[in-house]
Amino acid sequence: MPTKSLRILRSREKTTLTRLACAWDLYYNIVGAFYAGKGTVSMIKRSAGILMPIFSLPSPYGIGSIGKEARAFADFLKESGQSWWQLLPLGPSGGGNSPYTTLSTFAGNPYFIDLDALAADGLLTSAELDAAKVKDGDKIDYGALYETRPALLRKAFSRITPETARAARDFRDQYPWVRDYTLYQALKERFGGKAWFDWPEKSLRNHEFQAIEKWHRELEPEVAYHTWEQYCFFQQWEAFKKYVNGLGIQLIGDLPIYVSHDSSDVWAERTQFQLDAEGHPTKVAGVPPDYFSEDGQLWGNPLYDWDAMKRDGFGWWIRRIEGASRLFDAIRIDHFRGLESYWAVPAGSKTAKTGAWVKGPGMDLLRVLTGWFPNITYIAEDLGILTDAVGELRDAAGLPGMKVLQFAFSGPANEYLPHNYSNPNCICYSGTHDNDTLMGWCKSIKKDEKAYAERYLGVKGAENLRQAILRAGHGSVAVLFVAQMQDYLALGTDARTNIPGVADGNWQWRMLPGANDKKVADEIRTLTETYGRCAPRPTEKERKAKAKADKKAAKN
Repeated sequence: MPTKSLRILRSREKTTLTRLACAWDLYYNIVGAFYAGKGTVSMIKRSAGILMPIFSLPSPYGIGSIGKEARAFADFLKESGQSWWQLLPLGPSGGGNSPYTTLSTFAGNPYFIDLDALAADGLLTSAELDAAKVKDGDKIDYGALYETRPALLRKAFSRITPETARAARDFRDQYPWVRDYTLYQALKERFGGKAWFDWPEKSLRNHEFQAIEKWHRELEPEVAYHTWEQYCFFQQWEAFKKYVNGLGIQLIGDLPIYVSHDSSDVWAERTQFQLDAEGHPTKVAGVPPDYFSEDGQLWGNPLYDWDAMKRDGFGWWIRRIEGASRLFDAIRIDHFRGLESYWAVPAGSKTAKTGAWVKGPGMDLLRVLTGWFPNITYIAEDLGILTDAVGELRDAAGLPGMKVLQFAFSGPANEYLPHNYSNPNCICYSGTHDNDTLMGWCKSIKKDEKAYAERYLGVKGAENLRQAILRAGHGSVAVLFVAQMQDYLALGTDARTNIPGVADGNWQWRMLPGANDKKVADEIRTLTETYGRCAPRPTEKERKAKAKADKKAAKN
């Protein structure tokens, strides 16, 4: 890959003409590599994983973090024979506490910062940690966190050393998004939380150079705080990821296809989106009416200006995937069908009915992403309203798609039933974060579907059905099987992560301390071993022989 062109496309300071020349240079290199290799090949071997959000980890401080509880869960995964830990998006959440509505696609959520690590560095006292503790419970109280956590992190920031402050500035200089995001956060605080398109100065709304420089100087202390926050998050994440990978476990991240209108991403790079002169969307994202919703779903995210992105060599997407590649080993592309065709709704519409399908970037984008990042495994979230063209795009890019067992039991021809998996290059799920828990689903499924599921799996009753679906997923030919942690714990609907279309009460479930004990690990390990998704545990004879060999080697 031409490194000079790579540096220019990562930057946003070069002229369009220069960037176009570099884009074409890279385009021919990528296309050549693509056709020479005949597409991408999944790097996933037959294995299993667990879907568990960071915020759902046990913690004495009210929300999961990337501290010792995260490492303990990684240890649990290893003991359970798992090879993958699937996560939800890690960005700073916006409306509704949703990880899919973030203030930046590049930034990390400061609420995931490990407070114990800050105390170990002398930035927090034991008394301050004690004051931050909350009673064990299975729900996150976001209101309480928003009241107390920022003040605690600011105390930690007030005690950092000059060396740390300098390292944080170097971090900001290394990654251009940090400068935009930290100023964006400081400006939102200055203007009472208003969205960027409602800020008082037009030049600031337009992200003009002189206005940006002026406000950087005026808000330097606040910008410095938010810079340290991001530096701290990424330092901790790097150490966490190294630990997890050292156990032989890889991380699957989730990449929402769209970004929020009120985000540093849209504010800083308006030309990449379909916006009018005032920064408001001309068309927004959604999905058309279907069996579940006669009005469709009106998401409201601004749509990409794919023509502008293509002229720019898809530089914004390259920077986005480059950022995600620092966090994850594999990336699930949310709403993959939007890359083939997307539902565009005129801004101001009350429902999604008025939208229309518009052709997406397709292989033009996927060739670039797979060519630039050949070591990243991509997963296509190919659920929803699909056409043959979506499947053809997924297969042309060589990406594994998804098979969700909770959607499978309508009849023998259902493509999500294990006997219909014609290609093992797919990921089988018991359910996703948008589904009920497996136990909750088993108790609420429609009567005819439950009857067919019980007949198909040869069991009766909710608990037996839960276990049988986990066995069916492990036993399928799918290269990877993933279940929610709640499914292994046999938790009901109260432990559901998200209910699509419901604004409140989501993203709150927390696993109680000790829930994932050795008994649970052994049960999962037995399933995973039985269906050839992990190496068998050594026998007693093999363990004794190894211990003897280790003892002999130590003497020598």
